[in-house]
Amino acid sequence: MAFDLEKFAVMSEPVEWEDLDFNLFESQPLDADTLRSIRYMCDIEYHTSCNLRDLLVTPSREEPAAAGFMTMWNREEFWHGEALAAVLRRHGILVDYEHLTTKRVKLGWTQALGPLKQSVLSGLVGTDFVAVHMAWGATNELSAVAAYRRLSAMTDHPTLTPLLARIAQQETRHVAFYTTQARERLEASPKARAATRLALSRAWRPVGSGIMPDSEVTHVLRQLFAGRGEDIAALDRKVRKLPGLEDLSLFRNAFQRMNIRI
Repeated sequence: MAFDLEKFAVMSEPVEWEDLDFNLFESQPLDADTLRSIRYMCDIEYHTSCNLRDLLVTPSREEPAAAGFMTMWNREEFWHGEALAAVLRRHGILVDYEHLTTKRVKLGWTQALGPLKQSVLSGLVGTDFVAVHMAWGATNELSAVAAYRRLSAMTDHPTLTPLLARIAQQETRHVAFYTTQARERLEASPKARAATRLALSRAWRPVGSGIMPDSEVTHVLRQLFAGRGEDIAALDRKVRKLPGLEDLSLFRNAFQRMNIRI
């Protein structure tokens, strides 16, 4: 799938939700488990700025396509967080900047040292780190699309369902960029394939791991994907289409580690 960065920049805009009837949440409120998952998704979307901070000390910042995309990606993820926060507010759950700041402080030195860690690791890999970044991003965004679509289908709510579908649609553009870039870079470099395979097989964990408590990660994945083995297999098949990653089972292994039956 080709990716037109200029077109993406022109089309990049806040996810639309003003036309949706949020008053319906009063007569058709969401259940506690769904709100818990939305809270998780909201926090992760808002955390994108921290991820961007870490990536700006890596070779990706020197690549025009990667740097340009990250600017648009950060904006769109922030807007996703804003839309989800609006849903939470209608249920009496406030996610504001004070809450987010407090949460980041509680993450401690692990997050504070994020830029240094990324700088050191990417320095060891060199320019092939960009391939690692792109494949890692593709894996994360594939799971995000699947999660939004699954929750959208599960809730079948006249307001939440179309909102989540719109967010998922924007996320598919992120998938397109990451996979296009990853494929090109992996095809061009055996070193990039080796580094990417090593990084993903040893270090990749579901989106939110290390940021959110393990109990929250497990809750979301169990709510959305327990018993959904084919969904997980489909995600692994998409990752395996990238050069050098043909036999990885990142998602299946992650669910096994968390003892979630799929």
